[in-house]
Amino acid sequence: MERASALDRVEAVLDAVESESMPVPVREVWVYGDVALGLDPVERLDIYLTKDLILRGDADAAAEFEATHGVKGVGRSVSAEWAEANPELLRTNASGHAAPEKCLAAQLVPDDEPIHLEVCNASFEDNVQQRLKGALARDAYEQILDPRGVCLYAEGQRSESALEKLRGGELVFPTLEESLSMLGLDEGTAGEAADAVKDYRASQTGRTVRGDVV
Repeated sequence: MERASALDRVEAVLDAVESESMPVPVREVWVYGDVALGLDPVERLDIYLTKDLILRGDADAAAEFEATHGVKGVGRSVSAEWAEANPELLRTNASGHAAPEKCLAAQLVPDDEPIHLEVCNASFEDNVQQRLKGALARDAYEQILDPRGVCLYAEGQRSESALEKLRGGELVFPTLEESLSMLGLDEGTAGEAADAVKDYRASQTGRTVRGDVV
């Protein structure tokens, strides 16, 4: 994906988050990896969304939607109002429950573009640490979240300056190996982990999405 096209896609996501009804409230929008580094072309566009949980569930809506559409969790895991207005965008997990991350992906990014969407209730920086701990504990280095990220939207405000710096390629980050070393990994482990992350990303095609709860 050409860099300009990738950043146009990022702006479209920001516009949607600001102006459209979402399946769940979106608190933060980050980009990380290739697009944050100023690369052109961008092999994969990595976007991170911090979502809020729906605290007051709608049991009546959940029961009604399950009866009419066979989908569980509407009104609890995703907004009932959003689901009623956008039934074609409703997506479920393997157990038939509405999946917020898949619903967000269906609304925000095309399924045929090289885009990875991460969705979590924790902020990007907090989840970088949590994912690193989990990956190290399981020797699953490919699950590490690239810490080189840029916050473009938080608490209802878009950062125009951050977007301008992305477009101008003004941001400077260390290599992934160096970034992981800064997070506490020894040199050998950081190099092995960085290679695993790169290999895993290279194996992905089209739109991918991951939902996480911390």
